[in-house]
Amino acid sequence: MADDIEEFMDKHKISKPCLIGHSMGAKVAMTVALQSPRRVSSLVPVDNAPADAVLKGDFAKYTQGMRKIMEAHVTKAAEADLILQDFEESIPIRQFLLTNLVRAPGDKHMHFRIPIQVLAAALGNMGDFPFKDPDQARYDGRTLFVRGVKSDYVPDEVLPLIGRFFPRFELCDIDSYHWVISEQPEQFRRGMYDAFLFMTQHGLTSFAAVVEFLQDKG
Repeated sequence: MADDIEEFMDKHKISKPCLIGHSMGAKVAMTVALQSPRRVSSLVPVDNAPADAVLKGDFAKYTQGMRKIMEAHVTKAAEADLILQDFEESIPIRQFLLTNLVRAPGDKHMHFRIPIQVLAAALGNMGDFPFKDPDQARYDGRTLFVRGVKSDYVPDEVLPLIGRFFPRFELCDIDSYHWVISEQPEQFRRGMYDAFLFMTQHGLTSFAAVVEFLQDKG
């Protein structure tokens, strides 16, 4: 997936972007930064850490629900949401999962853009992180780790490891569980937009402004 990101950057001639990724996307963004540090201007991993981890059972439950949706040959997002209610109570999380549900032109039924069977089969390895030794890979660019204070994906114990991989990292805590952007979308969106705009206007080289904005926008 990290290679896919770099290929996308090449195809669209994107030079030194700020990479923002949540959950698995956070690990993908961190991987790109570590394997090609000169290609990334700054980094914002959201609620994940550069370490191997066992995925929580929620993910297997989600893929099971998504399989049920595919088997039902739904024609409306509302029908899919009704099925998914048996697997997830939170409306924002269900809405997030269903963003992958689309209808191809001329097709009556809706389908997931991602191969659910492949995803389900790969869950056992999806918590892994490809870099194991911080002495062999490091990203020295600006890095902001955003974590949900009710989540356990970025515990305090892993912060020293984060500091070795990303020595310029700063930390921002948001009052949420793992699904930070779905649970606190406006706080996250406004905080990131305002803070990056502020940094651009004032030529800042630290994410301290980002941290302040994220924590004050609630």
